[in-house]
Amino acid sequence: MSQVYQRHIMLNQSIGKNVNLPVLHKKVYFPHLIFLLLWSSTSFSQNQITWSDQIGCLVYSHCTPCHRDKGIAPFSLESYDEAYEKRFLMESYIARRLMPPWPPSDYSGIAHDRSLSDEEIEIFKRWVEEGAPRGGNETLQPPVVTSNVEIEDPDFSHRLEPFVVPDLRELDLYRCFVIPTNEFEDKYITGVEIIPGNRSIVHHVLLFQDTTDIPIELDLADPEPGYTCFGGVGVNSASMIGGWVPGSSASFAPEGMGIFLPKGANLIVQLHYPEGSAGQVDSTLINLKFSDSDAVRSILNLPALNHFIGMDRPLFIPANTRQSFKQTFGPVPLKVTVTGIAPHAHLICQSMKAYATTFQGDTIPLIDIPHWDFEWQGFYQFKEPVIIPFGATLHGEATYNNTVSNPHLPEDVPRDVSVGEATTDEMMIFFLSLSVYQSGDENMIIDTTSHKAHIDDCNTSLDFTTDVDQYQESQWILGPNPSHGPLYFELITDQVSGIAFYDVMGALVWSTKVSPGINSIDLPATMTSGVYFYSIRDKSKSVGARKKLILIR
Repeated sequence: MSQVYQRHIMLNQSIGKNVNLPVLHKKVYFPHLIFLLLWSSTSFSQNQITWSDQIGCLVYSHCTPCHRDKGIAPFSLESYDEAYEKRFLMESYIARRLMPPWPPSDYSGIAHDRSLSDEEIEIFKRWVEEGAPRGGNETLQPPVVTSNVEIEDPDFSHRLEPFVVPDLRELDLYRCFVIPTNEFEDKYITGVEIIPGNRSIVHHVLLFQDTTDIPIELDLADPEPGYTCFGGVGVNSASMIGGWVPGSSASFAPEGMGIFLPKGANLIVQLHYPEGSAGQVDSTLINLKFSDSDAVRSILNLPALNHFIGMDRPLFIPANTRQSFKQTFGPVPLKVTVTGIAPHAHLICQSMKAYATTFQGDTIPLIDIPHWDFEWQGFYQFKEPVIIPFGATLHGEATYNNTVSNPHLPEDVPRDVSVGEATTDEMMIFFLSLSVYQSGDENMIIDTTSHKAHIDDCNTSLDFTTDVDQYQESQWILGPNPSHGPLYFELITDQVSGIAFYDVMGALVWSTKVSPGINSIDLPATMTSGVYFYSIRDKSKSVGARKKLILIR
């Protein structure tokens, strides 16, 4: 029995009629039929999933950062029409959690989670099943990208000279480039931004610093710009600063912290160009922000767990076998504050996990990647720093699948694999971003964004109802929207204390206090053209639902 038929029977029972909808020759009062159709239409529209109300926001916040013009993804998702054309392909990948790419499980509190919740996956599935409707008359605008630069006033900026990827017969290329910093005194890096010159061919980027001349010698020995490098950068003394993967943005150290850059150090940029990149040109940009204070705590990115020490046995995976390995480091010589972690392995790795154990037998989770994918390696910050006490032991676990059942097997026939820097070799490393513990570190918050923000931004929840602002819009007015800046925020109530702005990923961009009356709000220069969301906060710290702001600069 259809929903329309069920509603019609209930309606007629409530008004004392006995009309059987499918029997059209029976007498039906015209006013009753009109009322029925209007009521049914309204009921359907309240539960319908549409592009303009729910799906567009999910796509723009989770997919468009990669799926856009000159993005790393193979096709664009910058409009309803593009999403409609790819809806079945998208639903298949989303249902299997292959997209958006987010390898970590919820084992620990990893920041900036870009995955979709079960709720969001169900919403997208329903949208496709219901015919992928566009929705209301209001057109949802995609993010406006006028500039890829986030650090607009870098203290150090260098663009690599144009590099033409050679034809390597469909092989991936790892290329290292050396950048002298020419700094005459030690610095602390507080912001790192890596902007690929050609996002369609740059798969990922690693940034290191080194004080030896070995990378320069390797560069001079190669007639082309840079030198070929696999796995590492060709020198064991190099220290990792950061990196870039598709969908990532500039990274910033927690307040009061920074990555030490010795005077006279060289930067080494390792770029991965995947197969199919031959003949294309790249010129990647590196922007760094330095601390203007001497009172900075040093963050070290150390391979605390690696395949050279603490292994239960040598990292060797014979052909046609699955092998699991464990590694330890301990006891930790002092109490440390860990702000991030970066696991690293190659193609036949299947899973990676890291944690710490204390003297008391407690387990401190760090990261768990149940389905390792070489193509989606990341640099992960924690929402809140992880405190590792003195005397604790660090543990790493990894499983490798060197059989034909592994879809990432580098060759058609399995062969013996051991430790090495080539992509067809293997590694087992966990880089930890850490600093010596200071009192109060456990109260530090690196990422305040909850995953529920994605739902709030799209004005939907599990039962497909919209959130309601705690305050009536008549009590406050913000405009103009779209805006070229500044904004004017008029308050009629005295219960609102502030307003906060968020980017399309749900991360807090900027907040300010407001008071009753007319407030002129000068948005910071870091808020470039694009789509933002804002919410108001009352004096009891409650936050209202988020609303959209379009900024044009």
